[in-house]
Amino acid sequence: MNTKLLAISIATVLFGGVLCEAQDRSQARSMTVTRYGIVATEQPLASQAGAQILAQGGNAIDAAVAANAVLGLTAPMMCGIGGDLFAIVYDAKSQHLFGLNASGWAPAGLTPEFLKAQGFTTMPQKGIHAVTVSGCVEGWQKLLDRFGRKKFSEVLAPAIRIADEGFPVTEMISEFWSGAKTAFRDDPSGTRTYVPDGRTPKLGEIFRNPDLAWSYRQIAMRGRKAFYEGTIAKRILECSATHSGTFHPDDLRQFTAEWVIPISTTYHGWTVYEIPPNGQGIAALMMLNLMENYPMGEYGAASTTALHVEIEAKKLAYADMLRYVADQRFAKTPVAGMLSKSYARERSKLIDPDRANCHVEAGKPFETGTDTTYLCAVDKEGNMISIIQSNYTERGHKLRFWHRDT
Repeated sequence: MNTKLLAISIATVLFGGVLCEAQDRSQARSMTVTRYGIVATEQPLASQAGAQILAQGGNAIDAAVAANAVLGLTAPMMCGIGGDLFAIVYDAKSQHLFGLNASGWAPAGLTPEFLKAQGFTTMPQKGIHAVTVSGCVEGWQKLLDRFGRKKFSEVLAPAIRIADEGFPVTEMISEFWSGAKTAFRDDPSGTRTYVPDGRTPKLGEIFRNPDLAWSYRQIAMRGRKAFYEGTIAKRILECSATHSGTFHPDDLRQFTAEWVIPISTTYHGWTVYEIPPNGQGIAALMMLNLMENYPMGEYGAASTTALHVEIEAKKLAYADMLRYVADQRFAKTPVAGMLSKSYARERSKLIDPDRANCHVEAGKPFETGTDTTYLCAVDKEGNMISIIQSNYTERGHKLRFWHRDT
């Protein structure tokens, strides 16, 4: 039985001497390969920052945090210290996998009664009441404390330098940014940085973010305390109060990321791991279980038949995910049933090979018996890390504040 972590597949190809068909790089992330290891992100500067940390004696975990920090600068619509983080780490020494759930909780004061009193009949999708405690910085701290070799100040140094000096905006980020002007219409702070001179940065223009550099410096000096108890925390609470939010200092100070046991499924002999609920990675595992009932290899990777099956499998998996995935402290997600091969076989019968299913209902995966960005890194010793880090939606919940006094 092979064991597969997303980062591991890269190491197998490049370090294991395995011959394989060339990958279409137009459909792939930027990958930086050095004698010290590999870093793959969606942005070259982030990959290079991770590679720099590897060259300075850091391991894959140090490199991943460094790359993530740069992505928060170069791809602010995708991720950043205002978002959540999930990670799976392979420790070469113990040969074990470790999962980290650094998704933040809602403020204690954001009760159903409060929302109803404010006129909400469903959970708000934007604005202050859609904001949870940001888990990213706590996740970084947990990763570095348990597996890292470098200090916070060392892994954040590349991001701080790039934020101060600026970087040329790429075509993809420029396109994402183009919609930011209206998003920041009622947000003077966000407009000041992300819509300078009344327009969004264009392709090739140099963009600087001294405010983010300041925030990174605070974290570099004080670690998680800078974000959850220091000046940055004060700014978060002020922003919440300005928008009639319910954040309390205890919501930030008491937050902690959780080490969890990854869940898994098999797909044609490979074992694929994800973070358990409340993480939504279980949907990816369910999709694999569903697709395993079809000869996907015979269809061709980009064929209409393959895409149809993948899309329909995603609909089925997401229907269950949206129905059952929740915070495990308050709800019980039927993980075993959702990942059951027999359940997948029954659900796969709902995929019509000739028609798209427009109305997909959640199944009943109860056993009767017993956003975003992605990055990964691997070092020369075999340590590996796979990270999902997200603001939830593009531009998050459309709230910005400045961490420093100006």
